[in-house]
This record gives sequence, C-alpha cells and structure tokens, in this order.
Amino acid sequence: MTSAATTTQRVVTTPLGRRRSDLLTKLPAAGALAWVRDGEGLVGWGEVDRLEVTGPGALERAAAWWAQRCAAADVVDPVGLPGSGPVLFGSVAFDPDRGTSVFVVPAVVLGRRDGQTWVTTTGDDHPEVTEFPAQAADVSIGRLTYTDGALDPVTWCGRVAEAVRRIAAGDLDKVVLARDVVVTADHPLDPRRLLLRLAARFPSCWTFAVEGLLGATPELLLRRTGDVVESRVLAGTAARSSDPAADTALGASLAGSAKDHAEHRYAIDSLAASLRPFCADLEVPARPAVLTLPNVRHLSSDVRGHLSADAPGLLELLAAVHPTAAVGGTPTPAAVELIREVEGMDRGRYAGPVGWVDARGDGEFGLALRCAQLTGGDGGAEARLFAGCGIVGDSDPMAELAETQAKLAAVQAALQD
Repeated sequence: MTSAATTTQRVVTTPLGRRRSDLLTKLPAAGALAWVRDGEGLVGWGEVDRLEVTGPGALERAAAWWAQRCAAADVVDPVGLPGSGPVLFGSVAFDPDRGTSVFVVPAVVLGRRDGQTWVTTTGDDHPEVTEFPAQAADVSIGRLTYTDGALDPVTWCGRVAEAVRRIAAGDLDKVVLARDVVVTADHPLDPRRLLLRLAARFPSCWTFAVEGLLGATPELLLRRTGDVVESRVLAGTAARSSDPAADTALGASLAGSAKDHAEHRYAIDSLAASLRPFCADLEVPARPAVLTLPNVRHLSSDVRGHLSADAPGLLELLAAVHPTAAVGGTPTPAAVELIREVEGMDRGRYAGPVGWVDARGDGEFGLALRCAQLTGGDGGAEARLFAGCGIVGDSDPMAELAETQAKLAAVQAALQD
C-alpha cells in the first residue's frame, strides 16, 4: 500500500449557482478525473493525496484510509449535496487480491447535481487549468493502427470454445471472457478528446476517467445516497443495424432470447444475493427491460433497496458485491479461476469498479466497461481497448467475437476522425 502523508487540510466547497458550462472542457490533459452523465457529475484535477493498494482486504483498507482523511479534514460545505465536500475518485482492479487499485484525492473538484454547480478545493495549491473547447475534440490524431492484444481473434475463439466445454462438463454455469486490442495513433491521445466524444455519443452512460483509464459505461454497480442503494445490471447483448427493419428484428430477438435471459438471470441473482444481507429491503425486477444504446442493446434491470442501519460503507459494499456474474461469472470463484487460466491477459482495472465516494459515504461506482487504458507507450499515442461477453452453455465463439467487436466500436468511434 502506498500513499502520501495524510495531514489535516482545509476543504472548501463554494456554490456556483446554476452555471451550465461543460464539465469535461475544464479538465487538463494530465491527471484528468471524471464521472459525468447527461452533463451532471464530477470532474477533478490536481492531486492532494493518493492510495495504491493490492491484496486481500484492499477495499476495506481503502475505506479505513479515506475515513481517517475525512475525520482529519477541516471542511466548509454549504452545498451539502452528494459529491460536495471531500471527494475520493477510485478505480479498482478487476481482481483486487492481485491487481493494484488506485484512489486519488483531487486538489479541485467541479461538480453539478440537480442543476446546482459548485467547486471544491483541498489544501492551498490549486492548479490552474485552461479551458479545453469542445470543438478541440475534433482535432485530428492522425492515422490509427490496430494490433492484436494478448490473443489474436482465432486463439481467443478457441478459449471461448474451451470455456463452453468446461460449462458443459458442469464446472460452472457462466464465465465472462474479455479480449483487448492495442491502438496506436500518429499523435498523442488527449484523454479529453475521448471523454468529450464518448459523452456526446453516449449521454445516458457514465463517462469516467481515473488514472488513465477512461470510457463510457452503461452499467452502474452501486450508487449510495443516504440509506438508499441502487444498481443497474446489464447482461445479454445484441448488435444494432443501420437498417431500421433489421434493427427492430435484432431488438425483438434479444427480448425473446432464452440464452440472453439466462445470462441476465445469473447476473441479477449474483448482485442481489451479495447485496441482500446488507439491506432492509431490496426490489429486484422479475424481468429485464431492453436498454438501447447507439451501438448495442442490452437486457437491463434496475435494483433498488434501503440499507440496514449497520450496513458498511460504500467501498466495503463494493468489496462484497464485486465481481458479479455480469463481469465474472457463476459461480464466481470458479469463473474467476477460469478467467485467470484461459483469458490470456491481465485485465488490470478493466471491468473493475470505477467512480467516487464523498465524506458522507454517498457515491457512485460503475463497472469500467467500454473503456481504454492509455498506456503512455509511443509518446502517449497508444492505448489498450477492452471488451468482453458472457459465455454460457450454448455460446458460439464466432458470435461472441462479433459481440466484442460491437462493444469495442464504442471507443473506436471516439478515436476515429
């Protein structure tokens, strides 16, 4: 575990009224932090403190560290909304026991909720930032070159076939297998370009950035507001078509697909079983709805409940529910072991929780999907893109490969000129 020294610092939140400028255009290129949906959310820059943690109990240790910081802070917060006052951005490893999770306390946070805008500063050193106009997102980054990541498509399909075989043998019911591709541009990749384009194309998703991992996720793992806890579970996917009739048929096929409904049921049951012990009540839809995005459709269920009086904090709740079947599989321990065995890559923080938590314990964490990890390679012009899909007993490897291509298109479209 690494962290800068924790000292008492003054945290001041200042109301800015109903200003409606684009939050994402305020970010610097380096160290951008973001969690934005439909123009509201949080962006941050500068770094007051950070925690990097790995191994068993990583999230519990992060929670204790954050509680200690908040208890020592001298806070002035007349806004009193979720996300005002002290805020911690976090990006958690898919496998917290083995990967490194990163938490950052920004020097400056600009927030907007329910039309109210505010700025929070921590400490005395508040770095200046130059406005990044939205039209700068259209500046060319030159030619893009894509190469295989850990596995080429043929080999990856072979791993899917092996997973199907293991499912048929009764080793497990479902496993989520992901793949990566590497993209290199002629010019450095400015994270703001990707964030602005993703937010414009996917306004109903949560556009995020923490420690060079950025994307637009449609899946909300946990939101805590007071004693209310919410989640949006996605599992079961269909591609879109530019032909209206074909697109309608694809949507109807997803809505009636036994394979996709089975995959979704594993995911929703996994989340509910993990969350229910901490809740006084929990509402779980009997059937999913169809969520339509520009590039794909998903089966979607919104879960809502009230936490028990003795429920732990948001970071501890994340530790209890992650990974769900939506990104791991069922049963989860067997699925995670199979991922380690056959997937052929280190996921890092892909498919892990990403988001923020404040000093009150309110916060939002999604799953880091539809995302890119800026690697810093080739002068900052390189990134890894990720996509995965749920494998069940009747999965077809080529169809699953096509699903990953449809999901990769979300970030690829943001990169293209």
